[in-house]
Formats: sequence, structure tokens, C-alpha cells
Amino acid sequence: MTDASTAPTLVVGLGCQRGCPVSTLRALLDQALQANQIELHQIKALASIDLKRDEPALIELAEQLGLQMMYFSSEQLAVYQPQLSHHSQIAFERTGCYGVAESAALALAEQLANTPAKLLIPRQKYAQATLALAGAA
Repeated sequence: MTDASTAPTLVVGLGCQRGCPVSTLRALLDQALQANQIELHQIKALASIDLKRDEPALIELAEQLGLQMMYFSSEQLAVYQPQLSHHSQIAFERTGCYGVAESAALALAEQLANTPAKLLIPRQKYAQATLALAGAA
């Protein structure tokens, strides 16, 4: 285990349909972390697109976990398009970016660490939600 000063900045990007239950987001998060042997306490923050700023499940998840939820505009997220593992035409039509979870995770990890980020867990989809995890050294 690395010490805190060298531990990467890990953040989770989330996308969800309107009215998605917080339990769905939590199940997706727990499943992804467990599968990749990442501890919840290693996650620094959560990210999504600013269109979801008032989404109750995202707000509730952040509160449950005691993490900050950060939001980015579709313009801020669009620059990460070349790094995405999955390009969703539906996401693009609805939000103006091809992948909310992956680009939000990359944007936030980069912002917090001030270095380029990479996807450590590409887009995971479950019921009405998507999740991705990015890290920056």
C-alpha cells in the first residue's frame, strides 16, 4: 500500500437517468470498487455533469459518503472525448458530451491533482446509472 502523499487522486464520475434511486448508484459504486480492489476511503470526490446538479440521488450519495460532488459543463467534459472508452450518441444528444461518467471522472481527477488523469475503471453501466473511476498520480 502506498502512503497518502504518493497515492493517486481517485475520483468517481457518475451519470444517471432522472429519478434514479440512490441505492442504484451505491450498488454500482460498491460493485465497481470491490471488483477493482479499491477501498471507499481512497475516493476523494464525485463528479457529474452540471445538468444533474439537482439530481436527488447524486446529492444523497455524496452526503452518505461524506464526499464532495463536483459538476462540470458539457463544454468542460467534451475535451475528454478522445480518452473515452465508450461514445454514447444518446448521451451526446441529451448532454452535449459523449460520456458523462468517464469525462466527469477525468475532469475532476485532473483538476484535483493538477496532472493528466487516466481512466482506471472504464464506464460501468447498471440499471439507470453509469460510473467510471479516474486517477491522477
